[in-house]
Amino acid sequence: MPEIIPAIIAKDFLELEKKIKLIESYVNWVQLDVSDGKFTTMKTWNSPGELKQIDTKLNLEVHLMIFEPEKEIDKWINSGVKRILIHYESTEQLPDLIEKIKNIGLEVGVVLNLQTPIEVVDELLAGPFDSASPTAMLRSGNNNDLLPEQGDEVAASKAIDVIQLMGISEIGYYGHPFSDRVIPKIFSLKAKYSNVKIAVDGGINSETAQKAAQAGADILVAGSAVFESGDARKAIEELKQSI
Repeated sequence: MPEIIPAIIAKDFLELEKKIKLIESYVNWVQLDVSDGKFTTMKTWNSPGELKQIDTKLNLEVHLMIFEPEKEIDKWINSGVKRILIHYESTEQLPDLIEKIKNIGLEVGVVLNLQTPIEVVDELLAGPFDSASPTAMLRSGNNNDLLPEQGDEVAASKAIDVIQLMGISEIGYYGHPFSDRVIPKIFSLKAKYSNVKIAVDGGINSETAQKAAQAGADILVAGSAVFESGDARKAIEELKQSI
C-alpha cells in the first residue's frame, strides 16, 4: 500500500510546529514545503535551524522549492531532516547535490514539475559523478553480475531514493487540481526504476490517490486534503482507505 505523507506549507515556525503536532499520531513521515518566493510565487517559512526545537517522532523530509538550493543545502543537511527533495528545474548542480546528500547518509529525492519530461531522469543518472558513486556505477554498467536492466535499477535506487512527480501545473499552494497527465509518467518510471520510490505530490484526494496508487505510486503527498479538511485524522484515514 502506498504511504501517505502530509505536506505542510507554513508561514512561520509556529504554524509549522502546530501542523506537525496535528498529524504526528497518524503517519510516519511529514513533508515540509519550503518556497523562496522566486521558484514559486509564495514565500514560506525557511529556517532549518529551528527544527531541532520540535520534539516529534515523525521522520521529516523537506521539499525545496527554491532556486540554487546549493546555496542553502548545508543548513538543511544539518537540520535533522532525513530526506531532502530537490527540483530538477531549480539548479545546474543537481548531480553534485545528490552526491553530497547521499555521502552524508541522508536520503535524497528528485522532483519533476508536471511540464518536465521524465527522460531527464535518464540524463541525470548518466551524468558526471565520482567514479565510485552509485550514479557512476549506473553510467558505466559496473554492477557486478547483474543483468543490465537489473544493474540500472540497483544503481538508480542507490543514487536516488525518491522521484517525486508534481501532479499540478502550478506549485507552492494548496488546492490546485490534479492533472491526469502525471499518470503515464508514474507507469513509465515505475516500469524502468522499480527499486526507486515514486511519489506524487499535488491535488491528492481520495479519488486521485486511487488513480496514482493504481499507476504504481509508492508515496502520496497530500496537503490541502489533510490540512484544510477540518479533521486531519479523518482525512488521513479516508486517504488510506481509498487506496
